[in-house]
Amino acid sequence: MIRDAAAIAKGMSITFKEMFQPTEVENYPDGKGPMRGAQFQQRFRGKHQLQRDENGLEKCVACFLCAAACPSNCIYIEAAENTEEVRISSAERYAKVYNIDYNRCIFCGYCVEACPTDAITHGHGFELASLNATTLVMRKEDLLVDIQPAMPLTPGSAHDQADRLA
Repeated sequence: MIRDAAAIAKGMSITFKEMFQPTEVENYPDGKGPMRGAQFQQRFRGKHQLQRDENGLEKCVACFLCAAACPSNCIYIEAAENTEEVRISSAERYAKVYNIDYNRCIFCGYCVEACPTDAITHGHGFELASLNATTLVMRKEDLLVDIQPAMPLTPGSAHDQADRLA
């Protein structure tokens, strides 16, 4: 009984001591988020990204290995053939449709490990919460990284053709 009262008194003393300490507040919604430290950022598994090669073409060759490795079956891919006029990837095929359902994804990283071309990686995006489940199905356009200005466009690529049409 005395031991219990001593434990409660010790807990309350810690509480009272912390009550008078200044509060530390993150400037999260307006400023930099809570991700700190290079070691933490290397291990973090955030929103997936579909990478491009040095020519700006998509790295995904629609091999379906990421979908096969996924234990939660959240990756859906439809393949299409590249043509000489329209080149989306450097291989024969490309992913015409690439969807990840974040309602089912468990961020295990098996898809990243299975990809032979390093087309899919984990990014640092962690703000994925939503009240609407339909917004958690990310399409290829949502996952594909932007073309960097330093990336030269190859003649005949889909990106080059889109620039000429615009």
